[in-house]
Amino acid sequence: MFKVAILTISDRGSKGEREDSSGPLIQKMIKELPAEVIHYEIIPDEKEKIVEALKKTADLLKADLILTTGGTGLSPRDVTPDATLEVIEKEVPGFSEAMRAESLKKTPHAMISRAITGIRGLSLIVNLPGSPKGVKENLIVILPALPHALSKLQGDPTECAQG
Repeated sequence: MFKVAILTISDRGSKGEREDSSGPLIQKMIKELPAEVIHYEIIPDEKEKIVEALKKTADLLKADLILTTGGTGLSPRDVTPDATLEVIEKEVPGFSEAMRAESLKKTPHAMISRAITGIRGLSLIVNLPGSPKGVKENLIVILPALPHALSKLQGDPTECAQG
């Protein structure tokens, strides 16, 4: 069972002015990993607070997977990828590339996503879009690869290649 943290990045959501529908959707979608949500938080679009939350969930809570939703676009308040870059030790670009490639089949706006994926310690951090539609379309692309990626990150010594 993988330990998962979900961080919704939303100014209005953090103030209670908007209900978070992306975080609960992530929680439903990851059950098949199998996964247990050990932390869920809504935080404002403030780089320092995002950095703090990412460090806490990786370093103190020891989440295997940290999924963020929101703040991946081009608006001045969209700083989730910037905060993620500040805390990760290695990028894992294949996840983000796959999400953008699949999203491009549906909308040219996928090109403006700055979402990234990376590793901090033994935690995989994945930035997802903020809308439920974007979350669903992107998470469904990477779900099949997550169990293997998380197992490898946790030290699984078995060979990746078959034959």
